[in-house]
Amino acid sequence: MRRQQVMTIFKREMKSYFSSPVAYVFLVAFLVLLGFLTFSVSMFYERREADLNWFFIWHPWVYLLLVPAATMGIWAEERRTGTIELLLTLPVTLAEVLVGKFLAAWSFIALALVLTFPIVLTTAWLGDPDFGVIACGYIGSFLLAGACVSIGTLMSALTTNQVVSFVLALAACLLLILAGFEPVTNLFVRWAPMGVVEAVAECSLLQHYESLKRGVLDLYDIAYYIGVMIFMLATAHVVVNNRKAV
Repeated sequence: MRRQQVMTIFKREMKSYFSSPVAYVFLVAFLVLLGFLTFSVSMFYERREADLNWFFIWHPWVYLLLVPAATMGIWAEERRTGTIELLLTLPVTLAEVLVGKFLAAWSFIALALVLTFPIVLTTAWLGDPDFGVIACGYIGSFLLAGACVSIGTLMSALTTNQVVSFVLALAACLLLILAGFEPVTNLFVRWAPMGVVEAVAECSLLQHYESLKRGVLDLYDIAYYIGVMIFMLATAHVVVNNRKAV
């Protein structure tokens, strides 16, 4: 895979994000929603605790709504407008296009995450937070966002309709988030071996995020998110390649 070609696709995609007001609306919506959930719903000031636990608690649910919206056009719009044929005639491989698009979408979400720094400054001003835990929380959120972006990329590759892509990505992300919840695992306990129940729980995006959010930087959790991204992108590659061949 050639780095220069990947960067060319990356720049193209990043430029397309900011060539319309949609990107700015997304960034504002992300920051306002997280701020509202952290300060109003979770009553940040009333708790009188100098930590960002409740700030990070809301990240999976905000990603659940906004990441599918940010990724729904990655492939669906290209196929709907017919520009995908032109794109694939350029001197780049499908893998390079796929990685470039994914990195651009992930970087866009990462930018939204970086813009939440005033909340960290507010916490530091109010008390003496554990910045190690905060750093782990941001790493976990960044990896969780990457996993959700990879899922959205795959769902966008499956259809030409952006709305359908959004719904599929939202459903898939929700399924993987809820996989570790007790009501879900209890459904398997009744008829499946304990190994199956544990395997289902291990597939949960939220379970691995919880560890990082608490400040536990475990390579197993990082490897899990990287594995999800690789699997989703590899599957998207197969889907796009098969549709191209038809």
